[in-house]
Amino acid sequence: MAIKVSIITPSYNSENTIEDTIQSILCQKYKYIEHIIIDGGSTDGTLDIIKEYRDRVAYWISEPDDGIYDAMNKGIKAATGEIVGILNSDDIYADNSVIEEVVNIISIGNTDTCYGDLMYVDKDNTKKVIRQWKSGNFSKEKFKLGWAPPHPTFFVRRSIYEKYGYFKNSNFPIAADYELMLRFLYKIGCSTEYIPKVLVKMRTGGRSRPSLTNTINSNIECYRAWKINDLNPNPITFILKPLSKVNQYIKPLKSND
Repeated sequence: MAIKVSIITPSYNSENTIEDTIQSILCQKYKYIEHIIIDGGSTDGTLDIIKEYRDRVAYWISEPDDGIYDAMNKGIKAATGEIVGILNSDDIYADNSVIEEVVNIISIGNTDTCYGDLMYVDKDNTKKVIRQWKSGNFSKEKFKLGWAPPHPTFFVRRSIYEKYGYFKNSNFPIAADYELMLRFLYKIGCSTEYIPKVLVKMRTGGRSRPSLTNTINSNIECYRAWKINDLNPNPITFILKPLSKVNQYIKPLKSND
């Protein structure tokens, strides 16, 4: 029996980008995909676009939520696939073989999770590469050096969420994804595999826009993520974390297009 993959898309006022997101899922060679869209009560044309694809979307809902991680939690709890991925409403998959490769890695390797590389692209031209996040092979101790996988590329068995919990959105409005990956990969020791290729293209701007305020607030929450899990980072972990992003601007990867 084919393995079903659930893709969760949180959205809010995403009329300019969500169709690209939907299309990038529909274009996947792997067809056993359940697409779930959790909208936060959009007031623009987002819902009109979702309704155009209602026959291709397994489940969607539009209602106020407590932020993007709350939407992700709703989607994961509604999912019925064995593997769960999250693709935000302004992101797209890098090519049409991404989900096929994820299924092969997780099923053949019998691993709990997997991740790959992330490409930041221009918000108006997704073929224009701004920077790239080459995540590299996994080592638990790399977390203490400021490392973490790029969350948009992180795929997880649904059973892992059910066993170890979801995003702590009320505690971590900015870095709940970091806390979850730290908890799963570092504290619990869930198995993972690195796929050495770009899996997701993320448009620049919005949540991905770098700023001093965002960096400070994110580091505060990342520190709290260690403490809430009874873990002790290195003294320099949160100095190295923003510095590790410098090489994202050096020699960007080429787009797969």
